[in-house]
Amino acid sequence: MFPQLHLKRSRIWQLAPVLAALLALGGCGASDSGSETSKQAAVKLDPTKLAADQTLVRGGGSEPETLDPHKISGTPESAILRDLMETLVIASADGGVRPGVAESWTTEDNQHYIFNLRKDAKWSNGDPVTAEDFVYSWRRILDPATASKYAWYLAAGKVKNAQEITEGKQPPENLGVEALDAHTLKVSLQAPVPYFISMLVHASTSPVHKGTVEQHGDQWTRVGNFVGNGAFRLTEWVVNERIEYVKNEHYWDADNVKLQKVRNLPIQSPNAELKRYEAGEIDFTFEVPIEHINRLRKERADEVRTAPYIGTYYYEFNTTQPPFNDSRVRRALAYAIDREIMANKVMGRGEKPSFHLTPGIVTGFDAPPTAWSQKTQAERVAKAKELLAEAGYNEQNPLKFSVLYNTNDNHKKVAVAITAMWKQTLGHVDVTLENQEWKTYLDTRANTDFDIARAGWIGDYNEPSTMLKLLLTDGGSNYAKYSNPKYDELFAKSAKEIDVTKRAEYYAKAEEILAQDMPIAPIYQYVTQHLVKPHVGGYAPDPLDNYYSKDMWIIEH
Repeated sequence: MFPQLHLKRSRIWQLAPVLAALLALGGCGASDSGSETSKQAAVKLDPTKLAADQTLVRGGGSEPETLDPHKISGTPESAILRDLMETLVIASADGGVRPGVAESWTTEDNQHYIFNLRKDAKWSNGDPVTAEDFVYSWRRILDPATASKYAWYLAAGKVKNAQEITEGKQPPENLGVEALDAHTLKVSLQAPVPYFISMLVHASTSPVHKGTVEQHGDQWTRVGNFVGNGAFRLTEWVVNERIEYVKNEHYWDADNVKLQKVRNLPIQSPNAELKRYEAGEIDFTFEVPIEHINRLRKERADEVRTAPYIGTYYYEFNTTQPPFNDSRVRRALAYAIDREIMANKVMGRGEKPSFHLTPGIVTGFDAPPTAWSQKTQAERVAKAKELLAEAGYNEQNPLKFSVLYNTNDNHKKVAVAITAMWKQTLGHVDVTLENQEWKTYLDTRANTDFDIARAGWIGDYNEPSTMLKLLLTDGGSNYAKYSNPKYDELFAKSAKEIDVTKRAEYYAKAEEILAQDMPIAPIYQYVTQHLVKPHVGGYAPDPLDNYYSKDMWIIEH
């Protein structure tokens, strides 16, 4: 069922010409299919007129690692599960939340929450969705036996006893979640968390159907077994080819769901995805290849949809072993990356250079000036050379390491460009690039079996803690294995602070610690970018790119 590992290695020697070529990519990439489009006048469509065939075909980015919401860790899986599953609340286009399974909720102290579930919420097999389903499901994600990569999430939200359950110190039954009756759920936290509701848009907090999981075990996500509570139900899954799902007639808001079918194509290559989009085979792409963006902006301006994104692209260092257990080496490589070039030339889609883990778009955060962010690039390079020499690396003892990234044209371009910068500015480096297919890459990172790994963190909700929790000592996705007690202490204090201004001060100090320790090298702040056909109605991304197919429809064209 799972794809085999395809590992490629390329030794980087003389990369100055390669970097120059990469910087020229923004102006190339024209194709015959696009030139014809540029000659055609835009046709004005009436969004109120529905096409007879209400099928949306969209790019999926890659083959999902799983469709079990309690075992996911990536964005391709979350995008599908937003259609097949529904959480208590779901995202709104303004970055806030709107009712999902819960039609309303109340709290008087930000520590005890009451959720009133819809009485007409049903599973795709017709069973009612109850408060007990959430009790069972949240216990399941925290149970060490589930081995969830997101077990830490509810603990980060301070759900009572969640941390102790993940550590095996208490049984799942002691979780602070209680079904007061079939349609009333009570959640108790260890301490007030004012942004707790925002956290619940994440797919990992989805309920699962207890009877189905217990009957089929690990096979419950297969077609024919899968039972979800979302707007669509799974009907077909051909590995590495397509995943299809149709409108769930049992969904509580089925009358307002216009699409009848969604076909998700797990295409890893943005260039291959673009070809199929331009051939009319895809309505909505997962991403856009960076070398075609200038052409597409000219020829398909109305179809290129770009928006700010709560996410940061970075390189993470394996801090557990040489050479990256030395912060001087980590800082040297981070300083030598020219972020202006990476954001504006190599990417060029609207990304912003990043010197912090937390992007500026996040509500309640102003990036603090740090020593390295205030230097010119020439000054950073000079300091990088000094740090590398202090660490003992020179012509006789070059710095040798590998860089891991998942198979993707854009990630490869970034890796080649950054490696070229290191070679040009630092000289004494010997780098190997390694690419792996998505699932293998996830496993390799989770095992910290790398020197440097390409990574990106997309916020799970709109608040600075969604980024900074990543590098806690016990952070579930802290694959760099970074640990600093002062950092952990600041985060713990921020979690207890109700005052927004004071909480922001803790966040700023945490970013200053990261700037000194450099467990990761922030590179740029993400933007979301999709190609969306004019005949797709209802597309409205939020700052977390949480689009829902139930909001879309196909316009007559």
